[in-house]
Amino acid sequence: MDLLYNVFVDPFAQMAALPDFLLQVLWEGFVSGTLYALIALGFVLIFKASGVFNFAQGIMVVFAALSLVGLHALGVPAILALILALAIMGVLAFSVERLVLRHLVNQPDIILFMSTIGLTYFLIGLGELIFGGEPKSMITSELGLPTGSTTFEIFDGILILQHIDIAAAVIAAILVIGLGIFFSRTRIGRALRAVADDHQAALSVGISLNQIWAIVWFAAGIVALATGIMWGARSDVSFALQIVALKALPVLIIGGFTSIPGAIIGGLIIGFGEKIFEVYWGGLLGGGVEGWFAYVIALIFLLFRPQGLFGEKIIERI
Repeated sequence: MDLLYNVFVDPFAQMAALPDFLLQVLWEGFVSGTLYALIALGFVLIFKASGVFNFAQGIMVVFAALSLVGLHALGVPAILALILALAIMGVLAFSVERLVLRHLVNQPDIILFMSTIGLTYFLIGLGELIFGGEPKSMITSELGLPTGSTTFEIFDGILILQHIDIAAAVIAAILVIGLGIFFSRTRIGRALRAVADDHQAALSVGISLNQIWAIVWFAAGIVALATGIMWGARSDVSFALQIVALKALPVLIIGGFTSIPGAIIGGLIIGFGEKIFEVYWGGLLGGGVEGWFAYVIALIFLLFRPQGLFGEKIIERI
């Protein structure tokens, strides 16, 4: 009975007794969930264009952030370094399309997936060669991002909002909404959906597969740079960030691999869920809940709704 009380009753009693603390947890979960959604958006864009999970998206986040920090360390002004970092991601997108994807049109999905794994380790080696392997500090103030915090008194307690978290949530929301509108309301977006359905059919109606892939990879590069800046501002810029980026896989399983709204909802589910479970159940479950909670939720979805909340249900007729 004591175990049942500790698992099911005591955490909710704590929530009711400390509403200000719960708000703090929910805010941190919202910020994390928004950033998870931003990471997942990069995966969604690539998956919609090629039908394959882009394993390299995580290292793209690191490489973009390291490019920005590295250029500034060489004396390049912060804004110019940001523009040049975007240009680097554009060159990367063009190179991936020209040197890799162009030669893999109509190949099995596993071939495309393996190519992204190869790209991952290539970027890791290139990044370590150019930037070194030690963690670096993000140029937060140089980019004009806010620092410090604001404290609110609420429910006879305090709620602390870090200004960088507010900026991260706002920027992530703007990018998610903007890219969602762009790819759902424009000609490029319609071409993207056609390419995702059938490469050969898209080519037969005059859609340039190579152009679409380059555009989508560049868009994913923009998302990677924004993600690297936001995550780097909350911690350091290091190759460990690619592990955080892979948290997008459970987000995609929950929301659906082809759904931009699904990336948003899935990110928020993971963000809220892992923070609440870590704070209120972490001690009982041995701690480290944030490391595995997302994957347990993803496993449950795979068992009962493998296409995700907003994914398309595939019906095969025999």
